Amino acid sequence: MRFKLFIVVILSAVVLAACSGESTQEEMYQHLEKSVELETTFVEQQQPISELEEKEQEIYQQISDLGIDQYEEISALADQAIESIVERKTLADNERESIDSAKEEFDNVIPLIENLEDEELRMAAETMVNEMNARYDAFVELNEAYKTSLQYDETLYDLLKQEELEEAAFTEQVNAVNEQYQVVIDKNQLFNEKTDAFNEAKRQFYEKSELNITYE
Repeated sequence: MRFKLFIVVILSAVVLAACSGESTQEEMYQHLEKSVELETTFVEQQQPISELEEKEQEIYQQISDLGIDQYEEISALADQAIESIVERKTLADNERESIDSAKEEFDNVIPLIENLEDEELRMAAETMVNEMNARYDAFVELNEAYKTSLQYDETLYDLLKQEELEEAAFTEQVNAVNEQYQVVIDKNQLFNEKTDAFNEAKRQFYEKSELNITYE
């Protein structure tokens, strides 16, 4: 009943030597790397989310080990799980705010592209923007799917708190939870693929620029 997500992050770059005066490339670099910084909050949510998921898995296992006549114990454990789910909702909201802020900062490079004199560099920049847009769309889908899974989880634990729980209703909700978990796993994989594609496009842009870049 539990999945383990992993997140691919955007590569970070440092200029080793800059041109004299701030070029368009350098101005774009500033926005690109500021965008990476704004995703720090998103990255920081991963560990606490994982810990909460593991905690809920342990709670669910404890509930599974109890008999149906141990209602009070089951109800108390279900309340603990719901509290954890509420925490995960907050963390998921933090993820969205971080990614939205990073995307807003990234979009500042778009009007600068037309100032690039080299056509090949300009095309590389446009590819990079397209890849970021695809990545952002994939994240939104992942985030929404994850929040839906949280709603399904909460409904499941609300059912477990019912003293006269119907087995059919419980089984139906477990199936819904598991199906939604698979949706989240698929969306997570897509997001990681889009992040890899963006990282490659960003690397190609930097390689074609006049900037001396190293990656952290």
